[in-house]
Amino acid sequence: MSIIENTPDLNAIKNKQQVTWATGCYPRIGSLIQVTGERLVEGMDARPGARFLDVAAGNGNLSLAAARRFCDVVSTDYVPESLEYGRSRAEANAFPMDFRTADAENLPFEDGEFECVGSTFGVMFTADQERAAAELLRLCAPGGKIGMANWTPDGFIGRLFRTIGRLVPPPAAVQSPARWGTEAFLEAQFGPAADSVEVRRRDYIFRYLSAEHFLAFFKEHYGPTIKALEALGERAPELEAAILELLNECNTATDGTLCVPSEYFEVVVTKKS
Repeated sequence: MSIIENTPDLNAIKNKQQVTWATGCYPRIGSLIQVTGERLVEGMDARPGARFLDVAAGNGNLSLAAARRFCDVVSTDYVPESLEYGRSRAEANAFPMDFRTADAENLPFEDGEFECVGSTFGVMFTADQERAAAELLRLCAPGGKIGMANWTPDGFIGRLFRTIGRLVPPPAAVQSPARWGTEAFLEAQFGPAADSVEVRRRDYIFRYLSAEHFLAFFKEHYGPTIKALEALGERAPELEAAILELLNECNTATDGTLCVPSEYFEVVVTKKS
């Protein structure tokens, strides 16, 4: 088989991903992890007046956090429906903000246009990971900051990826999003162009009424879960059972509720001046 035949069609994969993220209502999920955006903006030391680009912004957690520090924010995503939720949240809080429908791998901005470029659990899901990382670097001004929150391979979400992947394998030759939660990947992509690549291990705690409540919520609102269950058809209960087993294994609560710590990397890259 030729090399061309072995090369994945990244555009087709991206189109499928876009449909997946538009399925359900991701903002219902995303709004629950707002604290991660607040932590990241503080870690980036984003200053008032700084031009701040939120890449793969979803419903705008990081955008809103930056706006609360009086940054000049541009919020981008390739799912217009998610951006509309972000726009509604910004308007409700009277935050001026620019919203642009844009692909994280091909962003319509000038080199070095932003002092701060960030993404919370967004850019890590791009089909062409190296190209997306290059875009973050391209758009960040010399001496500026790139901030990311990325799930790690061994944390709860990384394990959830593997649980789903055992029953619904991802496209061949497509790299796991959890690569963004490894120091080796981050150093390879950003190290040569950076004065520093700082990584802090953090936990986000998923808090739900029960494991069953978590599963029901994700079945209704989280596109990747919805599409995986659809793909399995009559075998969908196998995946549901596997997710419940993982949730119960990771649950730290003792009062009948669900508290699941999920490790992620809070990353701050300082680009060379």
